[in-house]
Formats: sequence, C-alpha cells, structure tokens
Amino acid sequence: MVGTHLLDALQYVFDPLTLLFIVIGTGFGLVGGSLPGISSSMSVILIMPFTFSMEPVQAIVMVVAVYVGGACGGSISAILIKTPGTPEAIPTTFDGYPLMQKGQAGTALGLAVTASSFGSIFSAFMMMLAAPLFASVALKFQSAEYFALAVLGLSCVSSIGSKNQARALVAALIGLLIATVGIDPISGVQRFTFNKTFLVGGIEMIPVIIGCFAISEVFENIETYYRRDATVQAGRVSMKLLKFSEMFKMWVHFIRSAIIGTLIGILPAAGGTIASLLSYSVAVKSDKNPERFGKGAYEGIIASESANNAAVGGSMVPTLVLGIPGSGTAAIIMMVFILHNLRPGPLLMREQPTLLYALFLGIIIASVLLFLLGRFIAREFARILKLPYPMLAAFIIVMGIVGAYSLKGSYYDVILMFIFGIIGYLFNKFQFSIPAFVLAFILGGMAEKTYRQQLIISDGNFLGVFMRPISCIVLIASIIIFISPSFKHILKAFSKKGELVAK
Repeated sequence: MVGTHLLDALQYVFDPLTLLFIVIGTGFGLVGGSLPGISSSMSVILIMPFTFSMEPVQAIVMVVAVYVGGACGGSISAILIKTPGTPEAIPTTFDGYPLMQKGQAGTALGLAVTASSFGSIFSAFMMMLAAPLFASVALKFQSAEYFALAVLGLSCVSSIGSKNQARALVAALIGLLIATVGIDPISGVQRFTFNKTFLVGGIEMIPVIIGCFAISEVFENIETYYRRDATVQAGRVSMKLLKFSEMFKMWVHFIRSAIIGTLIGILPAAGGTIASLLSYSVAVKSDKNPERFGKGAYEGIIASESANNAAVGGSMVPTLVLGIPGSGTAAIIMMVFILHNLRPGPLLMREQPTLLYALFLGIIIASVLLFLLGRFIAREFARILKLPYPMLAAFIIVMGIVGAYSLKGSYYDVILMFIFGIIGYLFNKFQFSIPAFVLAFILGGMAEKTYRQQLIISDGNFLGVFMRPISCIVLIASIIIFISPSFKHILKAFSKKGELVAK
C-alpha cells in the first residue's frame, strides 16, 4: 500500500508543471529569505494568491518549496552584510560574516547551502518514516516542557556570549527585561509601555534583529570610515563547495544539528529560530576548541543552517498529523490546505496519504534545487559588496527600513530599529554580547508565559516544573550547561597555579 501511494506521489511531483512550480517556489523563497524583514512567512503570503487556481498537490508543494527556500535564503544576507534575512539565520551571522571579512564568502555560502539542503532532506525522510510517532511525542509537551526548552536555550548565553561572561549575563538580563514590554500574557496588564500605544503589543523581533546586527554594524563602520579603506574589498563572490572528504570530517555536526532541528520543529510554535540557536550552542559546547566559534568556524554555519532547515520538515508533522501549526509559516501553509478543501489532521493522513508523500518529495527536490538557484542568487546579491562603503551603508539602512516597516506598516518599528541599532553599537563598543541579548529577548516571552501557565496548573507550586520527567531532565541539563564554563575557568586557574608551584 505504501509503495502504491509513493508511486502516485512520484507521478504527481515529477509532472513537468509541478516541477516548474517547485523551481519557482524555491527561487522565490531564496530571494524573499535574503531580503531582511520579508522572511519565509511573508514570502508564502505573497505567493499564496497564485495558488488559488492550482491543483491541491501543486499548490501545497509550491508553498512548501517557498518555505524551504526562505529558510536557506536568510543565510545569504547574514553572511554577506551581517543582516539575517530571517530570524532563523541569526546564528549564521556569528561565523558567516567573519568568514566574509576574511575573503571566504563563497565558502561560507557553500557551507550554508549544503547544510540547509542536508537538514531539509534529513527531516523529510524522518517525517516520511515516522510522522505519526513524532506527533504523539509532541503531544506530551506541555507548559512545563516548553519552559524547560526556553531555559535550555537561555543557558546557551554562556557559550555564545562574549569572553566576559559577566557582561554576557548582563546583556541577557537586559534582553529578558525588554521581552516583558507590552501586555502581560496572563493578567492583561500593560508593562513598560509608558502610555505609548505602539508598545502595547510588545516589541517585534524583526526591528530588534535588524537594528542589533545590521544598523549597529553600519554605525561602527561609519565611525572607523576615515581610518580604513573606503571600499569593501570584494571580488566576484561565487558559492564554493568544500570537497566531500572535508565535509565528511564534520559529519557529526550535520547529523546532530539536523536531529535537533527536526525535533524542535515538531514542537508546536517552537520553530527554526530556537532550533538554530540551540544547535549552535550545542556545537560550541561539544567542540574541543570552543573559542574558534564567532571567528569564522565552519561548524557554526553548519549547526545553524542544518537545524533551521530541518525544522521545516519537522514543523509540518504537527501541521499535517494534528492540525496544529508547528511554526508561523506552517500556520500560513495550513491556510493553503483549507483553501483547497483539505483539513489537516488525523483524517488527512488516512484519506490523503499520497499528498503526504508528495509534500515530502517536494521538500527533497526543493532542497536539491538550493544548490543551483542558491549559487545564482548569492552571486547576484554579492554584487552590492563591490560598492563604495557609503553606498553600501545606505543600501543596508534602506533595506533595514523596508524590512522593519513592512512588518506592520508602522514607522514606530523603524524608530525602534534605529534605537536598537544604537544599543547594538554601544554593546559592541563596551564588549557586551549582542547574541546573548537577542537570544534572551527571543526566548524571554516564551519562558515567562509557559512558567506562569505551569504555576496556574500546579496551584502556585514553584517547583512544579521539576515534577514532570522530561522538563526535569531538561532543566538539570540547562543548569549543567550554564555553569560548565565557570568550572572550566576554575580548573584552568588551578592547573596554572599547580604549574607555577611545580616550577
């Protein structure tokens, strides 16, 4: 029976018209993902009207291809201009941009596309083999488990922070504070809004990301403009793929990050941003020389991109099997199902098994297309690096303004973008960790909301999160991860004292 459904899906997907839609969707997603503020979800929304007259399989495969392309496209601008095109690409900037500064932009792009392709294909196969099983695991996650997951992400501050751990912690605390701006998710009380209506809904992620990473970098370069070469030294940037033997040496990072991305993607509302941040942190913690990360480590790009693209396939599991969107983009894709009279949920798996196989085959084909289309789009996007820096800075600022404004059509988001640009500039100036700040800002809201929900469930028991096995294990692991750098410093100090005494 499975073989019959798979053969039917192959006939649907390899129809010339369907293949053309997959190519268009992947290319559109790559372009949309590379433009700051557009993101995968916005790309799917923009292309959705064109799917109304399509066959259901063609429409769904096309929008999923947009999702795959968008998840990868964010790495292009992250590497070339230190501006994550999508929130999922935030960790890609940590090592991708330093590689670009070293003249290895082509290698960084090649790593990003390879890791993205691997992550998508891995998750597609996992979903095809065990979608119902993974969905049943996702159902066991409640507020306690989501809180533990958020704490696990916050514990990564010690690994992605600056060399000064105290300043990284301060930056994270500031991020947590800013995450509380807006309406209290439980009581509905306004917090830190200062009677400004544009703060009632909280501070959006996109202005913060663009401001902290892109605008702050522009401010810093403007400061040093007259003391350095005025032109960005960039030749013809072309995606460069490493040899298979070189890739194979990093196979652990590919597979581990794909597993993390798939599992996080399965959890409703977790998404690729959390997956990439967690994966990057695990890569740093498990490496023998963690100080390499943030300076152009290949493994950093692999960890981020493999995880955020694996989350694409993962997020489709609760969407298809349970009718619960695994991410914001998956929620929009679910609207495409409904528009074509398909209701995601257990009955869809039983009544439309061919559609499931067609969808995951579409993910695989779109993942392969990343190599071809990504090479062309990255090369064209890289042309801006040949501009004199004043023009390049103006281009980055204009892109940031468009990205921030397009979110809600509000100029207040543009103002916030510049405010966070100044904050990011000051953080760089005084060596506070921007990644730690952004990580805490992203996860702070999730941590607060889920913990307070668990307090309500457990009748105010503060230790209720430790009463559930999964959340307890994750929280203990988080504590170990957070304090491990301090123990390493203490051990190094003792070893140095021992060596001095021996001498």
